Amino acid sequence: MQDLTEGVARFRRDVFPAKAELFAHLADTHRPTTLFISCSDARVVPELITQGEPGELFVVRAVGNLVPAYTPGPGPHGVAAGIEYAVAVLGVSDIVVCGHSACGAMTALAEGHDLSGAPTVDAWLRHADASRARATTVESGANAVDALVRQNVLAQLANLATHPSVARALAAHTVTLHGWVYDIGTGAVEELDPATGRGTVLAA
Repeated sequence: MQDLTEGVARFRRDVFPAKAELFAHLADTHRPTTLFISCSDARVVPELITQGEPGELFVVRAVGNLVPAYTPGPGPHGVAAGIEYAVAVLGVSDIVVCGHSACGAMTALAEGHDLSGAPTVDAWLRHADASRARATTVESGANAVDALVRQNVLAQLANLATHPSVARALAAHTVTLHGWVYDIGTGAVEELDPATGRGTVLAA
């Protein structure tokens, strides 16, 4: 906790003054252009990866960057609420689903880890069943994890389209979906083609 406290002090002393005008503007303005859905993994920092300024990204983080398919009715729909707010209220023009290398959630699924000691995590990862079905590779180890990470991103893009706010925006051509895979060790980011699954390195 001491590290966090010292970080706040550095922010107030060194960072905030240089961006005081921006923060004053943001105090009563919230108009991000992109919804960025990423894993909760501490090694994945959307604002750092994209070098975005405060106010540019509306970030939703969830284990395995999972986007459950839309289901109406009451329940703990935190991810769905974030999506709906970003699209229907804030009017974002782009949605990025960003997976990453060495993802713990995808590793657990690819390697069949026993999650009986983490039943909530186990239940949550059932939202990746379609991802596992898409990853038909017979490879093992790191290759199997990498394949599942990529297929998971594509599956979550498909799930996004089941959300009414996103479906309406797609029909109106006011939002564009993007699937990214971030490599922690190299810093490279690939954009996946939903039709072929092939990746193109951004800013190579």
